[in-house]
Parts: sequence; structure tokens; C-alpha cells
Amino acid sequence: MILSGDSVIIRAPSGAPPPEKQINFSGITAPKLARRGGDLADTTRDEPWAWEAREYLRKKLIGEEVFFTAEKPPSAMRKYGVVYLGKDLSTAENISESLVSEGLVTVRRDGVRSTPELARLIELEDTAKAAGKGKWSTTGALEHVRDIKWSVENMSDFVDQHQLQPIKAVIEHVRDGSTVRAFLLPDFYHITLMIAGIRCPGFKLDSNGKPDPTVKVEFAEEARYFVEVRLLQREVEIVLESVNNSNFIGTIVHPKGNIAELLLKEGFAKCVDWSIRLMKTKTEKLRAAEKQAKEARRRLWKDYVASVPRITGKELDFQATVIEVNNGDALLLKTPSGDHKKVFLASIRPPRESGRTNDDDGKPIPRPKGFRPLYDIPYMFEAREYLRKKLIGKKVHIVIDYVQEAREGFPEKTCATVTIAGKNVAEGLVAKGLATVVRYRADDDQRSSRYDELQAAETKAIKAQLGVHSKKNAPALRVTEIDSGRAKLELSSFQRAQRIDAIVEFVASGSRLRLYIPKSNSLCTFLLGGINCPRATRQATDTPGEPFGDEALLFTKERCMQREISFQVDTHDKAGNFIGWLWVDNVNMSVALVKEGLASVHFTGEKSQYASQLKTAEESAKQQKLRLWKDYVEVEKEEKKEEERVPTERQVNFEEVVVTEVTPEGTFFVQRVSEGSKAEALFAKLRQEFQANPPLPGAYTPKRGDLCAARFTVDDEWYRVKVEKVQSGKATVLYIDYGNKETLPSTRLASLPAAYSHDKPFAVEYSMPFVTLPKDDEFSSVALKYLREDTAAAKMYLNVEYRVQGSPPAASLHTDKTSDADVIKNLIKEGLLIVDVKGRRQNKLLESYREAQDYAKKQHTNIWEYGDITEDDAKEFGLGK
Repeated sequence: MILSGDSVIIRAPSGAPPPEKQINFSGITAPKLARRGGDLADTTRDEPWAWEAREYLRKKLIGEEVFFTAEKPPSAMRKYGVVYLGKDLSTAENISESLVSEGLVTVRRDGVRSTPELARLIELEDTAKAAGKGKWSTTGALEHVRDIKWSVENMSDFVDQHQLQPIKAVIEHVRDGSTVRAFLLPDFYHITLMIAGIRCPGFKLDSNGKPDPTVKVEFAEEARYFVEVRLLQREVEIVLESVNNSNFIGTIVHPKGNIAELLLKEGFAKCVDWSIRLMKTKTEKLRAAEKQAKEARRRLWKDYVASVPRITGKELDFQATVIEVNNGDALLLKTPSGDHKKVFLASIRPPRESGRTNDDDGKPIPRPKGFRPLYDIPYMFEAREYLRKKLIGKKVHIVIDYVQEAREGFPEKTCATVTIAGKNVAEGLVAKGLATVVRYRADDDQRSSRYDELQAAETKAIKAQLGVHSKKNAPALRVTEIDSGRAKLELSSFQRAQRIDAIVEFVASGSRLRLYIPKSNSLCTFLLGGINCPRATRQATDTPGEPFGDEALLFTKERCMQREISFQVDTHDKAGNFIGWLWVDNVNMSVALVKEGLASVHFTGEKSQYASQLKTAEESAKQQKLRLWKDYVEVEKEEKKEEERVPTERQVNFEEVVVTEVTPEGTFFVQRVSEGSKAEALFAKLRQEFQANPPLPGAYTPKRGDLCAARFTVDDEWYRVKVEKVQSGKATVLYIDYGNKETLPSTRLASLPAAYSHDKPFAVEYSMPFVTLPKDDEFSSVALKYLREDTAAAKMYLNVEYRVQGSPPAASLHTDKTSDADVIKNLIKEGLLIVDVKGRRQNKLLESYREAQDYAKKQHTNIWEYGDITEDDAKEFGLGK
């Protein structure tokens, strides 16, 4: 190291760090360099030619082998001597003589003992003076004094001015392995530079802000020495990238390479996320160098243990088609093998709900009723839409980065980098401010393989104040739910509009979909018209579906889920569900389902404008014997016509049941008598299990949809239940083997042993056929009261009359197997139920129900006391003629 024009520090070529010796050149004095003081008054300027003398020595000696002679006069505090450049004394260059010959130093003549060496220096100085060399020249001395800028006023502007252009510099000091001080040339800006993207072990500072020699930080001294021997007082190029407090952040480039990469490769440094995210240059080489040191377990990584991947081989890198986007960070994929796989975008977090606080117990305060995260969390819908428009139905490339373990009640998550046409989907999401980047510990390598790109994208989004980084209030997305009341108001406008654009938000079955209408920011349930589609399995109640129901659901889901569609409304049902026609990519979904043998033509379809298309599709499915028609046998046309003229016969197949519950909606639950012994045996074993292993109150945390056990408040016994709602420490549960509901404290619930979760519920829900409850609440309560009383027998006889998609099967109840023992018919005759004839084919049971209602009307019994209450409705629907 060169201290000045007449003083150097020499290191012996041994291990790192080796001993150092300061040598002052004998017999000469160099001009003094500028020094920076604690304040402006203590700061000095260069003496003329001081920088030239220092630079002359730096260029000649730094990194070169030298030998020297040294002595320490008795009255001196320093060592003096002569430095020679070369390997042989007879041919080596005397550096003192070279300095004098160039006119860069002064020979000390007064008070110095005369020696041959001194005489030689005096002779050389006189020659230099005569030649006007160096400081003996006739040019102005001020031209050889540097104008040093010890600080930069506006550091950010200074970085922007240089626009990532390399600046020549000389490294003046190495504070630690990743922090240096340098002069930027030719303007002599003195800066402190933190090497971008990395951090080396630092030194513990004492009260004066200087390294404390008593505290050793592992590898700190070795890292500093590693940088010193390569960069100290070397000419380099510096690329300024950013600013952190009073320090610049940048990259040092030496002709032999990038020092940051070398430090990482040797295990002297680690990548630092906050610093990398400020870099505008590529960072792949830094991560690769760190990875190399980790694998070799060098120095800082000597105890490194790599995360063991749970996924190997082809499952790590594959192609797949996106079939669904969940919120703003998860994708449901269909692999080439036909399997479905859910992945999360690695290292990002979707928009969060703001302002949600915890209660006194530290638990999050429940969300308001009707809260819908997708629409109510700011920017969540925009994030989902960005992914939906970009990915739905498209083939993407998946690289699994890591598997996040299940924690805090959340399941295990497979996290991946997803690209389409070479572009990182997560990066685009972050760049628009629709997601944030997860922060990790320095030693946590469970992160995206494109993590640095994500950080750079987030930095730009923050600077531009986009999305979640905006300082403005988030735009409110007010979504209206079209319920039964609103459906009546919207029906006429929907019918006039013909085709309406929408997005499919959810597919419940092959013919039932949930639609979002962007134009009006509204949600509705839509039923495909003109077809009978088999019911799919109900996951919530574990109710098995009809044959090909699940296949129909999958067919519709893969073609419609989150796609942009158009629909046309014909009418709506009592629940406010619209019924009509839906097109995706100009394909009529009703026709498509029929053509695939996943639905049959309903009699309403035969009268619709699409009747010919439906008929052709059904004939095609029948001929190919697809799915529903696999056992189809063609009937002669004449026989078929004759059959159409015969009224539909009612199929009677009585089952012995026990009615266990009648709901406020007029449906009822039954247990089959044939399964009674099996049910009792299961309950007995369950209670023995809990007696032998009593659950700890409060140990189980219920969640909506859970199948668990609950202690009934009436008999204090354990039963199987399904959790329907959890709020404020209480859970609303459905007793799946009986059909009744109850709200209980969470402490009365416990985990259900696995051995008792496989049996299907013993209670099955049915609705009453061909009837509805009175609209009057008083008569409705009376009807339900009598229904409970009439069915409170040890055994009833049940016959399934018909099935309606999306509703419980309709069944009649009898006290014995005669027609007069029909409980529902008797309630109609007593004027407590209303026969609903719309959309029903004529059969003997319906005819008997209508006769019973006519009798009640004539007798003015109960709801018919003041006449026919259905006349207005009948006229509206064209029935009362």
C-alpha cells in the first residue's frame, strides 16, 4: 500500500493476513497529501505534486515483488530504508532515486550525515532541477493540487446522472470485505461504496466507531484481506446502482473479474436480498456463485444443510394447462396425464385484507356477514383477473421451487415458478402492484428460482406507486347478489338484452353455474335450460351423485370455469336462479352436454328455439350409446308414439324408514329401518371410544366443512356432525345421522376418529312431492307442526316420486302401503299445503293431490278460508283459464 510519495506498507508473501511493515524512504521528503478531518477546519489540501508522487509509486509498485533495506535511527520513531524493484540487487531499480529523478520529492540536505547514497540523490535532484522536471517545472503549482469532493450532495441524482456507466476509480481503503472507500476519477469524488448484492462479516466497533480488536468475528479479517490483496489501490471500474443512507451501492469490476462473485464463490460473503433488489444489473451470477460455495460448504457455509426436495424427476419440471385460478396466487392445473394438480406462485403474496384486528384473546375478529375475499379485499379481484385473462386454458411451463410445510392450520403448499411464452407470470403480477414479494431469512433457500427478478419488479412497482403500493384509497368493488327478489326485477331487462357477457366463477354441477356479470358488477346462479343433467356428488354433505353426474360436472368445469361466456335468459325459478342458454366459444353448452351423453333433452327443450339442435345431439349420443345411453335400445317409432299417449305411470317401491327430522324449509330426514342396527352399533362403538379416550376440551379447533364429533346437549352423548359455520367460539353443526342442527360451544366438539368417518350418513334428506308450504308464516308453522306429528311413528313407508336437479329427491310418506295413508295428501286435504303443478308431468299421485286440494278449497279449510289464494299466480303464468 502507498501511504504517500515517500512512505509505503510492505507485506511479506506468506499466509493471510501476513505481517505488515511501514517503510519511509531515507533521505527524501514528498509533498503531503490532503487529509479529511472531523470538520471543515481540520481538512487539509494537497501540497503541489503530492498526488503525482503517490500515483507514481502506486503504478510502479502495487502488486509487484520488491526487496528493501531498513534501519531505525536511535532518535527516530519510524523505520527508514530503501525499496528496490526487481529480483536482483545488481539490476534492481532504486525507487528513491527514481522519485528524485522525476522531480517528485525533495532531498533532505541539512542536518543529514553525508554518505555516498545521499550524494547520489543530491546529484540526481540537481539534474532534475536543471531539466525542470516535476515540482521543479515552471508551470503553476496550483495545477497540481486536486479539487477533492469529500461528499456528494444529492447522491441519488449522482447515480442517475451516470446511468449505470462504468466510472474509473482507485480503491483507497477496505473497511470490510464488502465495503470500500474510493476516489472516482477524474473528478476526485471520495465515496463509500457497499458492494451490491452481498455482505461479508463485519467488525465489531468500539465506542469510538473503530474496529474493536478484542472481539473477533469469524472470517471478517480473512474477507477484508481477500479484497485488499486484489483491489486496494488498484485501478478499477465502479458501476453505481443505488444509494443506502450515506453510502453508495454498486459493483466493482476489475480486469480480472467481479470481486462480489469471487467473495461469494470462496464463501466469504452471502447474497443479501435487500441489496440485490436495488441492483439494476443481472444477478444470476451472484446466486450461482453462492450456490457453488454452499454445495462445497466453504467458510460461512461450513455448517450448511441443503433442504431436501420432496419432489424429484419429471414432477419438478413439466408442462400443464391452467383450468382454474384461485384468488391471486394459486393455479389448478391439468397435466398431460389428465391429473389435476394445484400449485402456488412461489415467493409472492396476494393482496391482503387491511385493517383487520385481533380480539382480546389474540384471535382475528370475525369478518362481517357476507364477506367475500375475492371482491372485498382491495386488488384481489384485479390480481385474479390478471392471471385469468393471461392463463385460463393456456399451456404453461412449471418449475417446482419448493414445498411449504403445513403450518398454523394451513395445508401443505407446492410452490412453483410458472412461465408462459418465456415470461414469468409472478413477475408480471408483482410489476403491476397486484402482489408483494415474500421476505426470507438470509439462509433460507426455500424461494423462487426467479426471486431476484421478483424483487426488481416490486421495486419498480413501489416507485411507480402501483396497485397495493398506491397511496390512494383502493377502488371499491361493489358486487350485487341477485337473489330471488332481485331476479324478478332483472328478468325483463335480461330477456330484452338477449346475450349477456359474463365470467363463470363457479361450476356446481353439469348444468348449474355461478356467473359474474362485469357490466352490472353482479353475481347470479344460472341453470342450463332444455336439459336433464344428472346430479353430481355433494361434497358438503357427502351425498352421492347420480350416474355420470360427476363426469358432467367435470365436462362443464373444464370448458367453462373462469371463461368469458355469453348467456341468454328465458325465465327464473323460485330461488332466483336464472334459466336459459349459455355459450362458450360459440358452443351451446346444453347441446354440448346432450351430444356427449351427459344430459338428456327436457320437455322444455323440445319447445325451445334450439329444439332441433338438441334433438340431433341426443340422437347422435343414442346411436353411439354414450354414457347415459350406454344401455339404450331403439324403440319402433309407432310404439314410441303410442307410449307418448299413455299417461306416465307412477313407480311404487316402498322403503321402511323412520323420520328423524323435519326442517323449517319443509324437507325431512329419514333413516332406513334396514340400517338401524348398523347405526346403533356405530354409535355404541363411538361412545366407547370417547369413554376410553376422553377428548381434551378446547384441543380441537373446528373449521367449516369439517366432519367431527359433537356432544348433543339433550342426552350429552357423542354423535357424528358436519360443521356448517364457526363464529365467536361457537359452531353450527348438522347431525349427519339424524338431520337436526345445533349451535354449540367449540369445547363440545372433538376430532372424529378415522375409523368412524368412512360410513355414509345414515340420515337422507327428501322433499315433499308436488307441494309447497303456504307463504303465510302462521299456516306454514301449523303445516310443519302437523307433519312432525304425523310422521312421529316407529315406522313409515317412503316412496321416491321424482328427482329435481340441485334439490333433495321428492318422496311421499305413508303410515301404511295404502293410498289413503299418504301423510302429505292428508295435509293437502286439510288445507295446509299447496299443490305446485308447474313443470310437472301428469301421473296418478299428482292427480290425487289435486283432487285433495280441490276438496280443501270447496271446504274453505285453513289457507283456503277466504277463497283461492293462487288465482293471481295462475293468471300470471297462464294457468287459471
